[in-house]
Amino acid sequence: MEERILNISFNKAGSGSITKRITLPSSILKKMGIDENNKQIILIYDENKKEIIIRKKN
Repeated sequence: MEERILNISFNKAGSGSITKRITLPSSILKKMGIDENNKQIILIYDENKKEIIIRKKN
């Protein structure tokens, strides 16, 4: 298991709304087999653990 500390970017749009983004390390995405042609993921949020899980969609 690999653990990284990342920052969330908060960007204000022209309409005043705020977009949040996380940049994932290329090395991890490569290990997961995620690239420009295989880019769909499944995001799971566990409310009890306050945890996000990202899986490659098969």
